[in-house]
Amino acid sequence: MRIGVVLPQTEIGADAGAVRAYAQHVEELGFTHILAYDHVVGADPRIHVGWDGPYDVHSTFHEPLVTFGYLAAVTSSLELVTGIVILPQRQAVLVAKQAAEVDVLSGGRLRLGVGLGWNAVEYEALGQDFSNRGRRCEEQVDLMRRLWTESTVTYRGKFHRVTGAGLAPLPIQRPIPVWFGGFSPQAYRRAGRLGDGWFPMVGPGPQLDEARRWVRQAAADAGRDPDGIAMEGRVTWRGNVPELLDKLRAWADTGATHVSINTMGAGLTSVDDHLAVLASVAEAAENSPLHLDGSSSR
Repeated sequence: MRIGVVLPQTEIGADAGAVRAYAQHVEELGFTHILAYDHVVGADPRIHVGWDGPYDVHSTFHEPLVTFGYLAAVTSSLELVTGIVILPQRQAVLVAKQAAEVDVLSGGRLRLGVGLGWNAVEYEALGQDFSNRGRRCEEQVDLMRRLWTESTVTYRGKFHRVTGAGLAPLPIQRPIPVWFGGFSPQAYRRAGRLGDGWFPMVGPGPQLDEARRWVRQAAADAGRDPDGIAMEGRVTWRGNVPELLDKLRAWADTGATHVSINTMGAGLTSVDDHLAVLASVAEAAENSPLHLDGSSSR
Protein backbone atom coordinates (compact mmCIF):
# COMPACT_ATOMS: atom_id res chain seq x y z
CA MET A 1 0.00 0.00 0.00
CA ARG A 2 1.47 3.32 -1.12
CA ILE A 3 1.08 6.17 1.37
CA GLY A 4 0.67 9.78 0.30
CA VAL A 5 -0.62 13.07 1.65
CA VAL A 6 -3.45 15.52 1.08
CA LEU A 7 -2.25 19.02 0.17
CA PRO A 8 -3.58 21.15 3.09
CA GLN A 9 -4.42 24.01 0.78
CA THR A 10 -7.20 25.52 2.87
CA GLU A 11 -4.67 26.06 5.68
CA ILE A 12 -1.34 26.89 4.00
CA GLY A 13 -2.98 29.62 1.94
CA ALA A 14 -1.78 31.45 -1.16
CA ASP A 15 1.97 31.42 -0.48
CA ALA A 16 3.65 29.72 -3.45
CA GLY A 17 6.76 29.16 -1.36
CA ALA A 18 4.74 27.24 1.22
CA VAL A 19 3.20 25.04 -1.47
CA ARG A 20 6.64 24.31 -2.91
CA ALA A 21 8.23 23.66 0.50
CA TYR A 22 5.41 21.33 1.50
CA ALA A 23 5.62 19.23 -1.67
CA GLN A 24 9.40 19.01 -1.64
CA HIS A 25 9.52 18.04 2.01
CA VAL A 26 6.91 15.29 1.79
CA GLU A 27 8.82 13.92 -1.19
CA GLU A 28 12.01 13.91 0.90
CA LEU A 29 10.15 12.11 3.69
CA GLY A 30 9.35 9.29 1.29
CA PHE A 31 5.62 9.79 0.73
CA THR A 32 4.61 8.51 -2.68
CA HIS A 33 1.96 10.96 -3.80
CA ILE A 34 0.27 14.28 -3.14
CA LEU A 35 -3.49 14.60 -3.54
CA ALA A 36 -5.34 17.88 -4.13
CA TYR A 37 -9.01 18.70 -3.64
CA ASP A 38 -10.86 20.89 -6.14
CA HIS A 39 -13.26 23.82 -5.91
CA VAL A 40 -13.23 26.56 -8.55
CA VAL A 41 -15.39 29.05 -6.67
CA GLY A 42 -16.88 29.16 -3.20
CA ALA A 43 -20.42 30.13 -2.25
CA ASP A 44 -21.00 33.32 -0.29
CA PRO A 45 -23.15 32.35 2.73
CA ARG A 46 -24.46 35.92 2.95
CA ILE A 47 -26.12 35.39 -0.44
CA HIS A 48 -26.89 31.68 -0.18
CA VAL A 49 -28.86 31.80 3.05
CA GLY A 50 -28.68 28.56 4.98
CA TRP A 51 -25.49 27.43 3.23
CA ASP A 52 -24.12 24.39 5.05
CA GLY A 53 -21.36 23.16 2.73
CA PRO A 54 -17.93 22.39 4.20
CA TYR A 55 -16.33 25.17 2.11
CA ASP A 56 -17.39 28.68 1.22
CA VAL A 57 -16.14 31.81 -0.53
CA HIS A 58 -13.46 32.32 2.12
CA SER A 59 -11.87 28.86 1.71
CA THR A 60 -8.56 28.80 -0.18
CA PHE A 61 -8.36 26.30 -3.06
CA HIS A 62 -5.59 26.10 -5.64
CA GLU A 63 -6.72 24.85 -9.05
CA PRO A 64 -5.27 21.32 -9.09
CA LEU A 65 -3.97 21.01 -12.64
CA VAL A 66 -2.35 24.44 -12.61
CA THR A 67 -0.82 23.64 -9.22
CA PHE A 68 0.48 20.34 -10.54
CA GLY A 69 2.12 22.09 -13.49
CA TYR A 70 4.06 24.07 -10.87
CA LEU A 71 4.81 21.05 -8.69
CA ALA A 72 5.98 19.07 -11.72
CA ALA A 73 8.94 21.46 -11.92
CA VAL A 74 9.89 21.39 -8.24
CA THR A 75 9.48 17.65 -7.47
CA SER A 76 10.87 14.59 -9.19
CA SER A 77 9.09 11.48 -7.90
CA LEU A 78 5.77 12.44 -6.28
CA GLU A 79 2.71 11.16 -8.07
CA LEU A 80 0.32 14.08 -8.62
CA VAL A 81 -3.27 13.08 -7.85
CA THR A 82 -6.50 15.02 -8.26
CA GLY A 83 -8.84 13.82 -5.58
CA ILE A 84 -11.09 14.81 -7.26
CA VAL A 85 -11.48 17.18 -10.22
CA ILE A 86 -15.17 17.93 -10.64
CA LEU A 87 -15.20 16.93 -14.28
CA PRO A 88 -18.71 17.77 -15.54
CA GLN A 89 -18.36 21.45 -14.65
CA ARG A 90 -15.42 21.67 -17.07
CA GLN A 91 -14.95 21.31 -20.83
CA ALA A 92 -13.81 17.76 -21.50
CA VAL A 93 -11.38 18.57 -24.32
CA LEU A 94 -9.72 21.31 -22.27
CA VAL A 95 -9.32 19.00 -19.27
CA ALA A 96 -7.82 16.37 -21.58
CA LYS A 97 -5.31 18.96 -22.83
CA GLN A 98 -4.43 20.23 -19.36
CA ALA A 99 -4.02 16.71 -18.00
CA ALA A 100 -1.85 15.69 -20.94
CA GLU A 101 0.36 18.73 -20.37
CA VAL A 102 0.80 18.00 -16.66
CA ASP A 103 1.61 14.39 -17.52
CA VAL A 104 4.27 15.47 -20.03
CA LEU A 105 5.83 18.09 -17.75
CA SER A 106 5.92 15.71 -14.78
CA GLY A 107 7.33 12.76 -16.69
CA GLY A 108 4.16 10.70 -16.44
CA ARG A 109 3.28 11.34 -12.80
CA LEU A 110 -0.39 12.39 -13.11
CA ARG A 111 -3.29 10.33 -11.76
CA LEU A 112 -6.59 11.99 -12.66
CA GLY A 113 -9.31 11.50 -10.07
CA VAL A 114 -12.71 12.70 -11.26
CA GLY A 115 -16.18 12.99 -9.80
CA LEU A 116 -19.49 14.80 -10.05
CA GLY A 117 -19.34 17.20 -7.11
CA TRP A 118 -22.20 18.45 -4.99
CA ASN A 119 -22.06 22.25 -5.32
CA ALA A 120 -24.70 23.61 -7.71
CA VAL A 121 -23.34 27.12 -7.13
CA GLU A 122 -20.13 26.15 -8.93
CA TYR A 123 -21.99 24.58 -11.83
CA GLU A 124 -24.02 27.77 -12.32
CA ALA A 125 -20.89 29.94 -12.19
CA LEU A 126 -19.18 27.75 -14.81
CA GLY A 127 -22.24 27.60 -17.07
CA GLN A 128 -22.77 23.85 -16.81
CA ASP A 129 -25.86 21.71 -16.22
CA PHE A 130 -25.97 20.22 -12.71
CA SER A 131 -28.83 17.81 -13.46
CA ASN A 132 -27.13 15.62 -16.10
CA ARG A 133 -23.60 15.63 -14.70
CA GLY A 134 -23.40 11.84 -14.26
CA ARG A 135 -24.18 11.03 -17.87
CA ARG A 136 -21.88 13.77 -19.12
CA CYS A 137 -19.02 12.57 -16.93
CA GLU A 138 -19.07 9.10 -18.46
CA GLU A 139 -18.97 10.51 -21.97
CA GLN A 140 -16.20 12.93 -20.98
CA VAL A 141 -13.97 10.09 -19.78
CA ASP A 142 -14.58 8.14 -22.98
CA LEU A 143 -13.67 11.15 -25.11
CA MET A 144 -10.61 12.06 -23.04
CA ARG A 145 -9.19 8.55 -23.30
CA ARG A 146 -9.49 8.71 -27.06
CA LEU A 147 -7.83 12.12 -27.16
CA TRP A 148 -4.94 10.78 -25.05
CA THR A 149 -4.31 7.77 -27.32
CA GLU A 150 -5.20 8.87 -30.87
CA SER A 151 -3.50 11.57 -32.92
CA THR A 152 -6.80 12.60 -34.51
CA VAL A 153 -10.29 12.02 -33.15
CA THR A 154 -13.78 12.22 -34.60
CA TYR A 155 -16.37 11.79 -31.87
CA ARG A 156 -20.15 11.92 -31.90
CA GLY A 157 -21.69 11.70 -28.45
CA LYS A 158 -24.84 13.00 -26.85
CA PHE A 159 -22.99 15.90 -25.23
CA HIS A 160 -19.73 16.19 -27.19
CA ARG A 161 -18.80 16.61 -30.83
CA VAL A 162 -15.23 16.54 -32.19
CA THR A 163 -14.34 16.42 -35.87
CA GLY A 164 -10.86 15.45 -36.94
CA ALA A 165 -9.01 17.05 -34.03
CA GLY A 166 -6.29 15.93 -31.66
CA LEU A 167 -3.92 16.86 -28.87
CA ALA A 168 -0.21 17.50 -29.26
CA PRO A 169 1.81 16.57 -27.35
CA LEU A 170 0.09 13.39 -26.27
CA PRO A 171 0.63 12.37 -22.65
CA ILE A 172 3.40 10.00 -21.61
CA GLN A 173 0.81 7.71 -20.01
CA ARG A 174 -1.60 6.67 -22.74
CA PRO A 175 -4.24 6.87 -21.47
CA ILE A 176 -3.74 8.73 -18.19
CA PRO A 177 -5.15 6.70 -15.26
CA VAL A 178 -8.66 7.86 -14.38
CA TRP A 179 -10.00 7.19 -10.89
CA PHE A 180 -13.54 7.86 -9.70
CA GLY A 181 -14.89 9.28 -6.48
CA GLY A 182 -18.47 9.06 -5.30
CA PHE A 183 -20.84 8.05 -2.56
CA SER A 184 -23.77 6.18 -4.10
CA PRO A 185 -24.45 2.82 -5.76
CA GLN A 186 -24.55 4.59 -9.12
CA ALA A 187 -21.13 6.13 -8.51
CA TYR A 188 -19.71 2.80 -7.41
CA ARG A 189 -21.05 1.12 -10.54
CA ARG A 190 -19.47 3.87 -12.66
CA ALA A 191 -16.10 3.24 -11.00
CA GLY A 192 -16.42 -0.48 -11.64
CA ARG A 193 -17.34 -0.05 -15.29
CA LEU A 194 -14.91 2.73 -16.19
CA GLY A 195 -12.30 3.39 -13.52
CA ASP A 196 -8.67 2.43 -13.22
CA GLY A 197 -9.27 2.95 -9.52
CA TRP A 198 -11.66 4.54 -7.06
CA PHE A 199 -11.75 6.64 -3.90
CA PRO A 200 -14.16 5.29 -1.27
CA MET A 201 -15.88 8.02 0.72
CA VAL A 202 -16.27 5.67 3.70
CA GLY A 203 -13.75 3.93 5.94
CA PRO A 204 -13.14 0.23 6.54
CA GLY A 205 -16.26 -1.56 7.74
CA PRO A 206 -19.67 -2.70 6.48
CA GLN A 207 -20.29 0.38 4.31
CA LEU A 208 -16.98 -0.09 2.51
CA ASP A 209 -17.70 -3.80 2.07
CA GLU A 210 -21.02 -2.95 0.44
CA ALA A 211 -19.44 -0.30 -1.79
CA ARG A 212 -16.78 -2.76 -2.94
CA ARG A 213 -19.46 -5.28 -3.86
CA TRP A 214 -21.05 -2.67 -6.14
CA VAL A 215 -17.70 -1.83 -7.75
CA ARG A 216 -16.68 -5.44 -8.27
CA GLN A 217 -20.04 -6.54 -9.64
CA ALA A 218 -20.11 -3.64 -12.10
CA ALA A 219 -16.59 -4.50 -13.24
CA ALA A 220 -17.52 -8.15 -13.75
CA ASP A 221 -20.70 -7.20 -15.64
CA ALA A 222 -18.57 -5.02 -17.94
CA GLY A 223 -16.17 -7.87 -18.64
CA ARG A 224 -13.38 -6.33 -16.57
CA ASP A 225 -11.20 -7.93 -13.90
CA PRO A 226 -12.45 -6.63 -10.52
CA ASP A 227 -9.01 -7.29 -9.01
CA GLY A 228 -7.48 -4.88 -11.51
CA ILE A 229 -9.30 -1.86 -10.07
CA ALA A 230 -7.15 -0.07 -7.49
CA MET A 231 -8.53 1.60 -4.36
CA GLU A 232 -7.31 4.56 -2.31
CA GLY A 233 -8.40 5.21 1.26
CA ARG A 234 -7.99 8.33 3.35
CA VAL A 235 -7.13 8.84 7.00
CA THR A 236 -7.30 12.03 9.05
CA TRP A 237 -4.75 13.17 11.61
CA ARG A 238 -6.26 13.71 15.05
CA GLY A 239 -3.10 14.22 17.11
CA ASN A 240 -2.02 10.64 17.77
CA VAL A 241 0.57 8.68 15.77
CA PRO A 242 -0.37 5.16 17.02
CA GLU A 243 -4.03 5.87 16.23
CA LEU A 244 -3.11 6.99 12.71
CA LEU A 245 -0.99 3.88 12.16
CA ASP A 246 -3.95 1.76 13.27
CA LYS A 247 -6.08 3.48 10.63
CA LEU A 248 -3.44 2.87 7.98
CA ARG A 249 -3.24 -0.80 8.95
CA ALA A 250 -7.02 -1.06 8.72
CA TRP A 251 -6.88 0.19 5.13
CA ALA A 252 -4.02 -2.18 4.35
CA ASP A 253 -6.15 -5.06 5.65
CA THR A 254 -8.90 -4.14 3.18
CA GLY A 255 -6.46 -4.56 0.29
CA ALA A 256 -6.23 -0.84 -0.48
CA THR A 257 -3.46 -0.07 -2.95
CA HIS A 258 -3.06 3.54 -1.81
CA VAL A 259 -3.97 5.75 1.13
CA SER A 260 -3.62 9.50 1.73
CA ILE A 261 -3.09 11.24 5.06
CA ASN A 262 -5.13 14.40 5.62
CA THR A 263 -3.76 16.82 8.23
CA MET A 264 -6.34 19.57 7.71
CA GLY A 265 -8.82 20.43 10.44
CA ALA A 266 -6.49 19.40 13.26
CA GLY A 267 -5.55 22.87 14.53
CA LEU A 268 -2.19 23.01 12.72
CA THR A 269 -1.38 26.65 12.03
CA SER A 270 1.58 26.61 9.62
CA VAL A 271 3.15 24.53 6.87
CA ASP A 272 5.90 23.63 9.34
CA ASP A 273 3.28 22.20 11.72
CA HIS A 274 1.84 20.01 8.96
CA LEU A 275 5.29 18.82 7.96
CA ALA A 276 6.29 18.06 11.55
CA VAL A 277 3.27 15.78 11.91
CA LEU A 278 4.06 14.01 8.64
CA ALA A 279 7.71 13.57 9.67
CA SER A 280 6.59 11.80 12.84
CA VAL A 281 4.20 9.60 10.86
CA ALA A 282 6.87 8.77 8.28
CA GLU A 283 9.33 7.74 10.97
CA ALA A 284 6.77 5.57 12.72
CA ALA A 285 5.65 3.97 9.46
CA GLU A 286 9.18 3.13 8.43
CA ASN A 287 9.69 1.36 11.77
CA SER A 288 6.59 -0.76 11.17
CA PRO A 289 5.38 -3.05 8.37
CA LEU A 290 3.73 0.03 6.80
CA HIS A 291 6.55 1.32 4.62
CA LEU A 292 5.52 4.45 2.73
CA ASP A 293 6.24 2.98 -0.70
CA GLY A 294 4.30 -0.22 -0.04
CA SER A 295 7.38 -2.42 0.33
CA SER A 296 7.38 -5.01 3.11
CA SER A 297 9.48 -4.96 6.22
CA ARG A 298 12.64 -7.00 6.21
